[in-house]
Amino acid sequence: MLVLVVAGYVIYHGFRNVTAAPPPPGCQVGAGEQALTLDTDQAAIAATIAGVAARHGLPRQAVTIAYAAALQESKLHNLDYGDRDSVGVFQQRPSQGWGPAAQLKDPVYATTRFFDALTQVHGYIGMPIYQAAQDVQHSADGAAYQQWAGIAGQLTGYFTGQSPHGVSCWYTPAGKADLTGAMRRLTQTFGSPGRDAVVSSITLDRSAQKDAGSAAVLHVRRDAGWTVANWLVAHAQAYDLSEVRYAGYLWNAATGSTGWQRDPGPSGSSSPASPTLPSGKTVPPGGIVAG
Repeated sequence: MLVLVVAGYVIYHGFRNVTAAPPPPGCQVGAGEQALTLDTDQAAIAATIAGVAARHGLPRQAVTIAYAAALQESKLHNLDYGDRDSVGVFQQRPSQGWGPAAQLKDPVYATTRFFDALTQVHGYIGMPIYQAAQDVQHSADGAAYQQWAGIAGQLTGYFTGQSPHGVSCWYTPAGKADLTGAMRRLTQTFGSPGRDAVVSSITLDRSAQKDAGSAAVLHVRRDAGWTVANWLVAHAQAYDLSEVRYAGYLWNAATGSTGWQRDPGPSGSSSPASPTLPSGKTVPPGGIVAG
């Protein structure tokens, strides 16, 4: 098991003369010419889809199929409207037995229902992506899903961690992190912590000094570690998370436009293999720290 830590505080800088405004919030998947730009809502939904798949032990092909369907139906947005009574990421219709509209507007529920239907499609792993998506969605034009196959495959590689430290978002933190809310939503996505779960345990670490900060420490299954880390990054703005450290890499909200960086350790001098938490405790060897 590895350890994942989420930052729960923001370091404020006292510079009065700011020469350049920070970039508007956004996200990027990958780097260079092949990079994909997402808004924060799209990134959060993409991370949720990968997280629900990890929770149910589904293969990457299932994630790719879900992305192709979501890109075609909503461009990875959680819509509260659609054709007739369609709603949500996958534009599922309550009248067609998908569930209540209020629940379908929850990406975790909508994704779970999508995967429930997909796993009932015999041989979906070996099917063309558009065919598998169509067998779930029963769209008027099932071939339209195929145009998203390439992008869906790229998103899958990054959000499932096949290509690690490739998902980055950025925004300017403005308040105290809502660690309780973030961990509650993460649990809804990945399942309750447990020995055989994606996340085996979650603990909150707080400094003894008033207003000095806190962090959430997650012990995660190795094969899903980057999926969890990406979820935290993609949901950082919603919960005011400022940093995530994992597998020797550091993501910082304010500088997220530069991507993940090698983690130099606390104060730039300690080994990232044994980082220090706000309370002064040290994460066991092989762990990760959020500053």
